[in-house]
Formats: sequence, structure tokens, C-alpha cells
Amino acid sequence: MMKTNHALVALGLAGALLMAPAAGAADLEAAKAKVKEVCSACHGMDGNSPDPANPRLAGQYQDYLAKALRDYKSGARKNAIMAAFATTLTSKDIDNLSAYFAAQSPVLSARY
Repeated sequence: MMKTNHALVALGLAGALLMAPAAGAADLEAAKAKVKEVCSACHGMDGNSPDPANPRLAGQYQDYLAKALRDYKSGARKNAIMAAFATTLTSKDIDNLSAYFAAQSPVLSARY
């Protein structure tokens, strides 16, 4: 009987955690404003840069994008242009931007 009660409590807690909104949920509207202000000139509003010199960010993994931005900011990843932009970003900006670009649909192209 005791094991059954513990299992029910654990199941209930797990369900509550799954139903609760994420504590640090990204603000996609704030990200969109930051993209328009900072990122869109090179990467496009949707992260699908038409210029092959600029990486396409749309659909990339959120954790990859966040790590890349944090690494540019810290200097662990070297690119003078990205470092200049990344140093102005807050931790929340990075979380928002990485979630925003991860949620965009990538446009794939093939070269023959």
C-alpha cells in the first residue's frame, strides 16, 4: 500500500511539472524586436540569410545557438563582427534569440 501511495505522488508531481510553464520561458516577441534591431541585416528576420557568407540560423538547435552566442560574448569563439554584437546581449537576450531562431522554419537549398 505504501509503495502505491509513493508511486501516485511521484506520478502526480511528474504530471504537474510537465503541465507547468517553463520557468525561464523565452519571450519571442522581445526576441523578434532584437532580431529586427541587431540580427536581421545579416541573418534575415527568419534566420534564413540569402547571403551564403552569413550562416542560416533558422531551425538550428536552441542549445547550440545559445552556446555559440555565449562563446562569442566570452571570446571563446572568435569572430570580430559577432563578438561586437554578442557583447551587447544579456543572458535573457541570448535565451530569447536562440529560442526564436530555433522555432523558425529552415529554408534548404541544394547545389548541383
